[in-house]
Amino acid sequence: MSVNRFHVASADPIGVAVIGAGYWGPNLVRNFQTSVEFRQHWLCDLDIERAEQVLGDHSTVRVTDDLAEVLADEAVQAVAVATPAATHLDVAMAALRAGKHVLVEKPLAASSEQGRELVAEAERRGLSLMCDHTYCYTPAVLRIRDLLHGGELGDLQYLDSVRINLGLVQRDIDVMWDLAPHDLSILDFVLPPGVAPVAVAAHGADRIGTGRACLAYLTVRLNTGALAHLHVNWLSPVKVRKMIIGGSKRTLLWDDLNPGQRLSIFDRGVDLASTEELGDEQRREVLVSYRSGDMVAPALTEREALRTMVEEYARSIRTGTPALTDGRSGLRVLATLEAASRSLADDGRLVEIGEWATR
Repeated sequence: MSVNRFHVASADPIGVAVIGAGYWGPNLVRNFQTSVEFRQHWLCDLDIERAEQVLGDHSTVRVTDDLAEVLADEAVQAVAVATPAATHLDVAMAALRAGKHVLVEKPLAASSEQGRELVAEAERRGLSLMCDHTYCYTPAVLRIRDLLHGGELGDLQYLDSVRINLGLVQRDIDVMWDLAPHDLSILDFVLPPGVAPVAVAAHGADRIGTGRACLAYLTVRLNTGALAHLHVNWLSPVKVRKMIIGGSKRTLLWDDLNPGQRLSIFDRGVDLASTEELGDEQRREVLVSYRSGDMVAPALTEREALRTMVEEYARSIRTGTPALTDGRSGLRVLATLEAASRSLADDGRLVEIGEWATR
């Protein structure tokens, strides 16, 4: 585990600037302004009027369209980048070279090559580089991580995820690059130590003539032999956000659209009796039993994921240790997406993700 040399040990608020006032920037502004860990000094956007509208009439946060002006301010110790993915490398690299800790909206960069440049620069300078994989900081996903890491579900056997809805069809990316990063980041976040994706196969279709896949199925092979299957779709008339995680002890259902019961844990499954002491004839009749126990719904305290994410950013900066979703986690997601794209272009061929991207 790398340690940031330029961590902020002081109890004073961390000076922060948000770069980008478009779709995601206002959410970051709101959470930084309400956090006791940070003091926001700047909002930087090429559209000054839009940035001013985000801040309102009574904000003391300064507005500029000049990134260099922000990075030259010694009061700014950290930045949050919420600009288009194609600009992440230039903006984040400039911030790192100015000695600033960096939080980057997903995806970390436009390619894994660019992501590796950012990770290397941050590690060379001892700075925190964090990827804003927001879903990982929801109460439900944090609990899932605890359950898998703690062994309550047993060994992971499979993971099935469905993330479908009607639109929005993107102009520059396919449905995999739009929706799958959420589930791939969650997969990376919840997997127990030593368990990692090693290969992926992807199938997709463009049934409305957009020139890019509008629905896709990704099958991710793990180093344990378990499989994760992801379904993403822009064409579904209904919105579904569900994930089933099957373990050797229990099975978990996460329904993100059911606030009354987001998590359900089933003590139901298949048990296979040991055949080591059986004769050949008996071994041919494999002893399978079906376990049908109780279902429990763990209580979760509802909390905005971005608020938790902002607190994790502050923890990383203050302690000098990597964030839970650090640059390397963003790099692993990019590597899997790129392998999935190669598979999609090659009619679903299984593509290795690469040793450098493993956990």
